[in-house]
Amino acid sequence: MKNLLITGGAGFIGVNVGHYFSDKNWAVTIFDNLSRRGSLNNLEWLRSRNQIRFEKGDVRDSEAVERLVKDIRPDAVLHLAAQVAVTTSVTNPREDFEINALGTLNLLEAVRNLVPSCSFIYASTNKVYGRMEDVAIGEKQNRYEYVELESGVAEERSLDFHSPYGCSKGAADQYTIDYGRIYGLNSTVFRQSCIYGPRQFGVEDQGWVAWFAIAAMLGKPITIYGDGKQIRDVLDVSDLARAYEAALDRAGDLKGEVFNMGGGPANTMSLLEVIALLESRLSIKIPFKFDAWRPGDQPVYVSNIQKADRLLGWKPRVDASTGIGKLVEWIRVNRGLFA
Repeated sequence: MKNLLITGGAGFIGVNVGHYFSDKNWAVTIFDNLSRRGSLNNLEWLRSRNQIRFEKGDVRDSEAVERLVKDIRPDAVLHLAAQVAVTTSVTNPREDFEINALGTLNLLEAVRNLVPSCSFIYASTNKVYGRMEDVAIGEKQNRYEYVELESGVAEERSLDFHSPYGCSKGAADQYTIDYGRIYGLNSTVFRQSCIYGPRQFGVEDQGWVAWFAIAAMLGKPITIYGDGKQIRDVLDVSDLARAYEAALDRAGDLKGEVFNMGGGPANTMSLLEVIALLESRLSIKIPFKFDAWRPGDQPVYVSNIQKADRLLGWKPRVDASTGIGKLVEWIRVNRGLFA
């Protein structure tokens, strides 16, 4: 049985992925400081379904990270632990740096020194590409679109870190790539777009698809930052789990590789379109207000997923409408968790 370490594993992606790999007969260890809302509930849910090991700790604590890696000797690491909100990074850039950049370095060093044959996947972000102001954008009634990038943004796109969050995630992204080149680690980067799905305790600053659904169902105020025509390629968390598995299966061939990971051109939604979809699903009118654009926000971001198709044999299976419908149903059944 192979050992899998998931940092930030009590988050919504972590527990979904932990459940997926445990069902595939991996021995899963979750490392999390349980600081995010919903993480304890998520952990209890995972423990009720799978035999997993949990270690409470923080990636900023290099000694704790080293002790854990030395103890479990993982065959693979999914590094999901992060400070995830642009707004928080602007308010407290030092904490953002210590979690995202230094925390990643701590983990990479532990792997390099103790289990150098381990497979390592880092969950980066599309925010490393910045606002992409040189890319031509067209405007339609409820959405923006790329004028020329029909297949979306490819991995060759130049990086342009914008906001402390972009800088900290981008630094960790580049460290992960370079540890593959310089030290030969089986390290791979996933620059993830908008991931959504069950067990996502979305808030205004992060997890916007889930937050819109939660707020709509509970009658909480919704603020759209910008004009709501921003486009993202949304990806169901079950499809992300399959992508992680495909990358781990080929880890030895993916040293220092990068994959833009999202729903691709077939799964794009604007904020206004998600509101409209939720209104249709819930048979309600959803009130909202507008506010100023957030720093570094991209009018359009769509992942070119052709490299993932070519090297991983992976494509999304869950379309946006179906996946968001599943998320809405999970929120409906678990409404009490959000009261």
